[in-house]
Amino acid sequence: GLVAAGALALAACVLGGAVGAYIERNGGFTSVELPQADAEAGGRAPDSVAGIAASALPSVVTLHVSGSGEQGTGTGFVLDRQGHILTNNHVVQPASSSGEISVTFSGGQTARAKLVGKDSGYDLAVVKVTGVSGLKPLPLGNSDSVQVGDPVVAIGAPFDLSNTVTSGIISAKQRPITAGGEKGDGSDISYVDALQTDAPINPGNSGGPLVDTRARVIGINSAIRAADSGTGLSGGQSGSIGLGFAIPINQGKRVAEELINTGKATHPVIGVSLDMEYAGDGARVGDKAADGGPAVTAGGPGAKAGIKPGDVITEVNGQRVHSGEELIVKIRAHRPGDRLELTLGRGGKERTMKLTLGSADGT
Repeated sequence: GLVAAGALALAACVLGGAVGAYIERNGGFTSVELPQADAEAGGRAPDSVAGIAASALPSVVTLHVSGSGEQGTGTGFVLDRQGHILTNNHVVQPASSSGEISVTFSGGQTARAKLVGKDSGYDLAVVKVTGVSGLKPLPLGNSDSVQVGDPVVAIGAPFDLSNTVTSGIISAKQRPITAGGEKGDGSDISYVDALQTDAPINPGNSGGPLVDTRARVIGINSAIRAADSGTGLSGGQSGSIGLGFAIPINQGKRVAEELINTGKATHPVIGVSLDMEYAGDGARVGDKAADGGPAVTAGGPGAKAGIKPGDVITEVNGQRVHSGEELIVKIRAHRPGDRLELTLGRGGKERTMKLTLGSADGT
């Protein structure tokens, strides 16, 4: 009896050990079910990044542009129910006059688009699609109301990855940015008094909206500063280092309206030629124009205000300018007909004068 009991105990130990080893290795005799939260039926707060994205994405499109041996990808957004879409000039540039522009909406629908108008000086363009129903215009905010530190969301197609959403803040305002210049004659240089953001912007985001917490457009994403190449259009291949620049929507709205209504935009001018080689502080009025003519246009705004060749303009409406490029940027931030106060130096003395901006057609 004792022998039998001992054998039974030994068998039980062996069986128990085998069962324990099996359970440890295989998790039991049934299939494994891991704990998981229940599905959430509710949405997100409207001012959250997810809520902003849900509201804005249906109005954002991806553009594929080809022509003249070039092709590229960019972003745009719907302006109205007539099919007008705002984007960057450098996005549509490959299409030129005979290329093709294809627009893909966030839901996957595609349509052909035609160029309505473009302006290299502002780096803006409007294209139009037809035969597309259910267009949802993206509401426009007011870039004059933007404050440094305001949260923002950027939407676009970086590296052709459509419907990409990034977030950040406005990290600075009124950054004088120049971009372009590949032609060498200055005709394709863009001058922007930009909003700066740390929301990641990469190649393909160009032309996409920068929106506030109410999903209203406050800027058009246009350029990035890359660590290896300085400031460049986001059509290049360098990635984001957290320094992106957007055209303020107040400027974008005016230019878009002119492009839609007339096919071209007007530029505010003061009627002087600047010495772009001047290395001192401020913007120096040249001795002669590039074509050899007078540096101050006879009868122009500058001549009427009393500007003379050799004057160095140092402030516009109390804001300091350090170069000819900055002066152009500050002027381009206004409309033709606006009245400005300029501070300039002449013969070692500082003086202030007022002028009304003239108008010139863009390119």
